[in-house]
Amino acid sequence: MTQQLEPMPTDWRRALAVVAHPDDLEYGCAAAVAGWTDEGREVAYLLVTRGEAGIDTIAPSDCAPLREREQRASAEAVGVASVEFLDHRDGVIEYGTSLRRDIAAAIRRHRPELLITLNHRDTWGGVAWNTPDHRAVGRATLDAAGDAGNRLIFPELGLEPWDGVRWVAVAGTDRPTHAVDATPGFERSVRSLLAHRTYIEVLTDEDPETYCRTFLAGATEAAAERFGGRPAVTFEVFGR
Repeated sequence: MTQQLEPMPTDWRRALAVVAHPDDLEYGCAAAVAGWTDEGREVAYLLVTRGEAGIDTIAPSDCAPLREREQRASAEAVGVASVEFLDHRDGVIEYGTSLRRDIAAAIRRHRPELLITLNHRDTWGGVAWNTPDHRAVGRATLDAAGDAGNRLIFPELGLEPWDGVRWVAVAGTDRPTHAVDATPGFERSVRSLLAHRTYIEVLTDEDPETYCRTFLAGATEAAAERFGGRPAVTFEVFGR
């Protein structure tokens, strides 16, 4: 029998999602975010870059503000009002203390109980190689959860430590442990991904809405067998 996924913890009020690029959350977990904000939970987004190296036909100086606008519209579609950008360079994010410090600072400001990030491992299920940006940001987020709570690490930030992160949930993993019913937030997740229209129109010749709906339906329905037959967004959850 296929091992069933556990429901995500629900005894939290604030979450912070940390990813490398605009669209990372929309391909991974926007349906879950929509459901959470419907329940009155606070979710904030932290983008390490503005995705300026993501569209070959648009110069980075023009691409960055465009993708930032699309990301803000995308977040609004699922009830997220707080969207911050760190201005690390797209495509060449480096794992290290500088990245950890920036993420720890955001954790101390937002004081989340749940921290969300994207697949930090070398591959996507052993099939496709993951990008350096995803690996660096995912790993730094896992580390920054502890950094944020230690007053002796990054004291120069001048922010009170926050040791209240109880879970780090990794989306896009091939080792999921938990899931969220995607049905309540599915339509808004389609609109959220569709907000990245400029990027999507470069990726595919397919109608953008058809592309978004097909991709997200396939991803959520693939998890249904392990979540009581319900389409789901899956996470690998690390407790702290």
